[in-house]
Amino acid sequence: MTRSRARRSGSISTASTPLSASTSASVSPSMSSSSTSLSSMGGDEKPGKPMVDTYGNTFEMPDFTIKQIRDAIPKHCFQRSALKGLAYVARDLAYISANFYAFNWHIMPALEGAPLIARAAAWGVYGFVQGLFGTGVWVLAHECGHQAFSESKIVNDTVGWVLHSSLLVPYFSWKISHGKHHKATGNLEKDMVFVPKSRLEYARRYAGGIAHDIAELTEETPIATLIHTIAQQLLGWLMYLFTNVTGHNYHQRQKEGRGVGKRNGYFGGVSHFDPRSPLYEAKDGKLIILSDIGVALTGYVLYLACQKWGAANIALWYGIPYLWVNHWLVAITFLQHTDPSLPHYYPEAWNYCRGAAATIDREFGFIGRHLMHGIVETHVLHHFIPLIPFYHADEASEAIKPVMGKHYRADVEGGTLGFIKAIWKSARWCQWVEESEGTTGEASDVVFFRNRNGLGVKPLAKDQLKPRPNEVQNMIDVGAIRKEDAGL
Repeated sequence: MTRSRARRSGSISTASTPLSASTSASVSPSMSSSSTSLSSMGGDEKPGKPMVDTYGNTFEMPDFTIKQIRDAIPKHCFQRSALKGLAYVARDLAYISANFYAFNWHIMPALEGAPLIARAAAWGVYGFVQGLFGTGVWVLAHECGHQAFSESKIVNDTVGWVLHSSLLVPYFSWKISHGKHHKATGNLEKDMVFVPKSRLEYARRYAGGIAHDIAELTEETPIATLIHTIAQQLLGWLMYLFTNVTGHNYHQRQKEGRGVGKRNGYFGGVSHFDPRSPLYEAKDGKLIILSDIGVALTGYVLYLACQKWGAANIALWYGIPYLWVNHWLVAITFLQHTDPSLPHYYPEAWNYCRGAAATIDREFGFIGRHLMHGIVETHVLHHFIPLIPFYHADEASEAIKPVMGKHYRADVEGGTLGFIKAIWKSARWCQWVEESEGTTGEASDVVFFRNRNGLGVKPLAKDQLKPRPNEVQNMIDVGAIRKEDAGL
């Protein structure tokens, strides 16, 4: 299956149905379970309706194995070269140095007498371009975290620690939590990033509490979507590091007991900088501290730089590009896991192959393929085999498409502009997840995005919503609702 045959969102029917009170569900929880497996269904029970994604397309769960995926990939795609990886590091650092030199020794001096707006615009271009190059460095450190940079673990972790620390990223801390994300992609109770809100959680946050109905919400205004998107793009990465926002909140259930009494949010005890965080095991403590030391050293270097050249210059030289790097990181991750065609799974229906297939490739043109090392265009392959280095990812991606068949997803229309537009589209279409109408057995453990904007398949009717016991109990555990309000 070639990229041109991939499922594209632009070619999918997008019937729009308004959300009305008659079709919205009450979120007052009845404790009926939706976790029955197909194997436990009675022989005389009629099969439920098919699963449908947000566009209304019928969804079938992947039926291939990870062995089939691995066997389809040419053996040389698994080969890693430290020399080649270091050459890319040198290339990206050369880009950064050349951009800095060009603006500070040539472009800005040439604009010395120009109007302030012209100089501000020039600095804006510098920050944008430097941010693209910095994102490339971030991706190379990401390769190190997956041990895809080199055959040597020492080389991987040394290079990764240096590169990520220079970008104020706690290398080992992120490496560990990101590894857990890969092991549980698409699992609503175990995934570590961009876990979508359930219907119940969305209603609790935006409809005034557990006893209220989503039908009370009017369509979200474009300005509200814009404000939320800007906040996500500017602050999302930092909030994730400090508070685990968008990660799962089931820490109370961890078998090692490190999550008791801890929850996502400020002062909730779930931080990438805290060795006591439930994101880690006790044995990881020294690595978390080493990560903190790396970030602290970079912070100290920036402090010394401010003393020598002034805080304003450091804000221009480092601060603005740093915000751009954070923006691209959040945008890439958000769009890899948030799309109207993607499913998410409760644990009863999840497995590794289903989760890895619940991702989507996009197209970011020259920027994505060359400056960001193909992280946008080959993410589906990356979730199946993260050990494959980025310079083999295109070939490996093409190799697995025949195995995945209709389960491979890509939205490549519009190239770079299409990638940017997808941020807005996903924000409008993908607000919470719920099961498809009339599904039974294992199919009811698979959920899809729905929204209150009248886009795509309309939400479940009031009498069809079945809040899950695990979810309700978790909301009680983290103090989101009171036990008496949940009817327990």
